[in-house]
Amino acid sequence: MKTLDSTTAPAAHSAMAVVRILVDGYSLLHAWPELARGEPRHSARAREALIRVLTQYADSVGTPVTLFFDGAGAPKDVPESLSPDSLEILYSRESKTADDLIERTAYRLKPYGEALAVTNDFAERDTVISMGGLAQSCEDFIREIDRVLKERDDFVKKYNRREANRYKS
Repeated sequence: MKTLDSTTAPAAHSAMAVVRILVDGYSLLHAWPELARGEPRHSARAREALIRVLTQYADSVGTPVTLFFDGAGAPKDVPESLSPDSLEILYSRESKTADDLIERTAYRLKPYGEALAVTNDFAERDTVISMGGLAQSCEDFIREIDRVLKERDDFVKKYNRREANRYKS
């Protein structure tokens, strides 16, 4: 089975030619209670917090990320696709689910490389793997996000200190 865990995930993105990371938004929100603490998991504030973190992650790793939400939870006047530059955000239509979109996207990406599906839905992970993709639990992906963002922050702090020291008299 081609699942990624916290011990294989960091190398997986570059070594396995992951062309896109496909994230089940509500699955990730339910697994991450620390994100938007105190907010309902299907709320606009929780979705916005997830979008902010995934945008930072996508900017840091350079691998495109698509975030999928079930359309039933979408705000009334939100377009089907609403995305900042580094993160694609898709809401399923009313008769479809985020799982349907993830499966279709993983299948369409197959000729270009492996898609990584992030979800805690075992059936969804098995389906993506059967199509030649990869799957990762939400908990392992959260650890990956934390690791990547910490590395980025550490690099920026180190760079800023070095640059500040260059201009001291």
